[in-house]
Amino acid sequence: MNTTYHVTGMTCGHCAGAVKEEIGALEGVRSVDVDLVAGGTSSVHVTSDVPLDDAAVAAAVDEAGSYQVVGS
Repeated sequence: MNTTYHVTGMTCGHCAGAVKEEIGALEGVRSVDVDLVAGGTSSVHVTSDVPLDDAAVAAAVDEAGSYQVVGS
């Protein structure tokens, strides 16, 4: 199952790494890829074995730092 989330606040590789780590720890997640967009909303592509709870993904993104899911 592939899902894309749009996240604000990520500006560098460190940001992307923190978000990847937090989302990657969620049950059923197989991979996380981040496409950084300078000054805008970045895309986070998640591949999972199970449907993801959007609230859990948003909480993981928030836990990673000053980032916020703005849509999926």
